[in-house]
Amino acid sequence: MAHRILLVEDDQNFGDVLRSYLEMNDYDVTLATDGEKGLECYERGEYDLCIFDVMMPKKDGFTLASEIREKDTTMPIIFLTARGIKEDILKGFKIGADDYITKPFNSEELLLRIQAILKRSQQQPDPREDVKEFIIGRYHFNFPLRILTFDGGGSEEMKEKLSPKEAQLLRMFAMYLNDILPRSEALNKIWGEDTYFTARSMDVFVTKLRKYLKYDENIEIVNIHGNGFQLLVRAEEEAS
Repeated sequence: MAHRILLVEDDQNFGDVLRSYLEMNDYDVTLATDGEKGLECYERGEYDLCIFDVMMPKKDGFTLASEIREKDTTMPIIFLTARGIKEDILKGFKIGADDYITKPFNSEELLLRIQAILKRSQQQPDPREDVKEFIIGRYHFNFPLRILTFDGGGSEEMKEKLSPKEAQLLRMFAMYLNDILPRSEALNKIWGEDTYFTARSMDVFVTKLRKYLKYDENIEIVNIHGNGFQLLVRAEEEAS
């Protein structure tokens, strides 16, 4: 079934061309020529993604998006505008835009951005994302408070407040406990991009986590060459 797109663009000719292009690429497109008509279309139909021009009569794209955000916080929204003003771009993202494209733009680039946004929006949430506290060997990790605690009995105790990135990385390791955490996944989720420089930064944070976890001899963070890392927790009898 074709994905349904609500396109709101006050330039009828440009809107018709863009609608035809998207329909040629197997999208079902509804075109409205002002913000009020766009809201009416939204309320009557069901859509997978919205594309709004910013400067429109009767109701501008920002106002339209704000009203839709009150009804649906997850609807993907792309803004189109002839104005590349920084304040406008920031305003769009504050409203909850998923992307912001300045006219004129490459049609193929828009198509690729639509595909990426739809792919993200359709991903099922990972139930592990809801877990807030983890047991890692003899450690207890409270992710919301970023507190890592070790209790080895007797005088062997440690309590460390982790930095935000340290906490995010340890959480991902704990979610993938004894399994391989792909390097690219950690980099994209925590650093926002997978580059040489972010990879080197991640290596530094892995070294820090190894120091925090050194009190339990049954724990090891292993580098899986060409793939990622693995947080291993061996059973005590296995270690002995």
